Amino acid sequence: MEPARIPKFEDLFGELVVLDLSSPFVVLGRLVERQGEFLVLGEADIHDLRDTQTTREKYVLACRGHGISSNRRWAWVSMRDVVGVSRLDDVIYD
Repeated sequence: MEPARIPKFEDLFGELVVLDLSSPFVVLGRLVERQGEFLVLGEADIHDLRDTQTTREKYVLACRGHGISSNRRWAWVSMRDVVGVSRLDDVIYD
């Protein structure tokens, strides 16, 4: 079996993504563009994990299974705070 092609970062534009932040926040939404040191997401869900009993992984898996509940039309996220970026479709849902 041949390995899947590894996407380039530019391939993520227009996709639903998960931004794992160094803070207790996780951000999900459609990656629209990069503006300097910020990633711009449309129809974003900025979720503060301190507000719930759920873990980051459980929250992201729930979004993968049921869809993103947007709470921001647009969000600018500092790339300094981002520790991981992935497509929502690449989150492994067992």
